[in-house]
Amino acid sequence: MSDAEQYATLSSGTTICFRESGDEADPAILLIAGLGEDLTVWTDSFVGSLVAQSFRVIAMDNRDVGQSTFATTPAPSLWRQVIGHPRSDAYSLADMASDCVGVLDHLGIAQFHLVGRSMGGMIAQTIAAAEPQRVLSLTSIYSTTGARDVGQPALSTIRLLVAAPLKNRTSAVRNHLRITRHIAGTAYPIDDAEEAAIAAGGWDRSAGDVAAGVARQIQAIQCSGDRTAQLSRITAPTLIINGDRDLMVNPSGGSATANAIRSAQHVVIPGMGHHIPQALVDPITQYIAQHADRVSEGGNHVEIA
Repeated sequence: MSDAEQYATLSSGTTICFRESGDEADPAILLIAGLGEDLTVWTDSFVGSLVAQSFRVIAMDNRDVGQSTFATTPAPSLWRQVIGHPRSDAYSLADMASDCVGVLDHLGIAQFHLVGRSMGGMIAQTIAAAEPQRVLSLTSIYSTTGARDVGQPALSTIRLLVAAPLKNRTSAVRNHLRITRHIAGTAYPIDDAEEAAIAAGGWDRSAGDVAAGVARQIQAIQCSGDRTAQLSRITAPTLIINGDRDLMVNPSGGSATANAIRSAQHVVIPGMGHHIPQALVDPITQYIAQHADRVSEGGNHVEIA
């Protein structure tokens, strides 16, 4: 199967760009990226590892990033983002979840495994709660529940984010390196050249205003609020992965997510932050594959009383 970029225009009018890799006969895994991240953050080695473990892998650009549709509504002001007061025309995580399901419908995939990182984990959780018959398994990586008392970024991270000008390619690369170094954790220093290439490629692929897209995605998270009650309705076998040195989504977010979802497994990786370095690609993809494989061995959905 080709991993060339493809496009699905959904009933909402949104067009989503995606790539698929692997054999169509293999179980499908949808990879959902985080805030401001395009599909290329799922590196060739990450995707290739899952394909080698007999999965059909679909990676997509969320709305407002990459080659997918950028919203025409104004971006929220910095003040609105700081105080968490979304505009009335904001879209939500549920809308972004519908985009994901729309791509899978476009491909004719009835049942699937979900893997989401950060905001993508929130979107994956939302799909799992809304589409229990279709979700075979859920893996949520360094994400959270939306509750205000868990999973919050460190003040040092907030200062970096607020001071981040995304005006051109050079500033985008510089900013990505500064933030990624800060949030990557203590045990896994980043590869500057690799990260610079990812940031530059993401800027070049963008079909719209990068800063406005990020602001609207932040707004989607904020207007979705505390999703803890929603997570309690998830029945798909769930794996939570996070590090213990995450300055973007405090590790308490992972614990809260694991506590909210019935029978969830929770893996905490020492020294890992809010980043998947090359050194952790094999361990994390093996966790995902083993978790997904358990479904076919009888580790099916849990019962909700």
